[in-house]
Amino acid sequence: MNVIPLPEIYSTAISASIEASQVIMEVYASDIQPSFKADGSPVTVADLRSSEIISAYLEKTSIPVTGEEREKTDYSVRKEWNENWSVDPLDGTKMFLQKNGEFSVNIAHIVNKRPVFGIITSPVNQEILFGGPKYGVFVVPFDRIGDSNLWTQILPTVTTNDPLVVACSRSFKGLGFPIVDELHLKYGELSYLKKGSALKFFDLAKGTADLYLRFGPTMEWDIAAGQAILEALGGEVIDFTEGKPLTYNKESLYNPAFIAKTKSFTLA
Repeated sequence: MNVIPLPEIYSTAISASIEASQVIMEVYASDIQPSFKADGSPVTVADLRSSEIISAYLEKTSIPVTGEEREKTDYSVRKEWNENWSVDPLDGTKMFLQKNGEFSVNIAHIVNKRPVFGIITSPVNQEILFGGPKYGVFVVPFDRIGDSNLWTQILPTVTTNDPLVVACSRSFKGLGFPIVDELHLKYGELSYLKKGSALKFFDLAKGTADLYLRFGPTMEWDIAAGQAILEALGGEVIDFTEGKPLTYNKESLYNPAFIAKTKSFTLA
């Protein structure tokens, strides 16, 4: 396998995600006591320690950062950025607190509002999914990241599952949404893969899920890494309203409702 060498900034970000994942697992093994943000969402020492580790690594790249546990830079400044990192140091904090293993570390490189490289790690599985359109997509155990000859490359999915597999959040209620009715009409029975965090993009990348529907709110750092990876595999992450790929470093850091799909899936 001929792997295109990664730029140093991506090697740095991969190292950051692995070190952060190891610290997250140290906290995971303890008695976790969360505190709560103003919006009522939980935050733990794992979120904060992971954010500190990743920030220290990414500062070396001189690329600005937006992220879940960072002070938000005002849009008057951000709108002048040509590139930035989008970071969720612990995606799926509620799952982390439930200790069901469904949480991840997400890092994406954004250039001119589009994600060009994404990194998603599974701390529990000690596995990292990363890639972008220029480099391909790989899934690698943490202990093999230093030798690209041991990386497993993922290729685009060429067929859909039967029945069609719809990835979704654990709280997903699909009934009553027109897109779900359309899927039933075209594909018949649907299989729902309910899973927390950006780990759903592991399933989309590997072809064990065909699409991911999200109607509820998400932040840019929840999805950007997965979009870069999926687009590298010929897939898409599409805004339901506009019918266009999601963009990033917007004035509002919230994402619209979207559908993420593999190359093989089509609704038309």
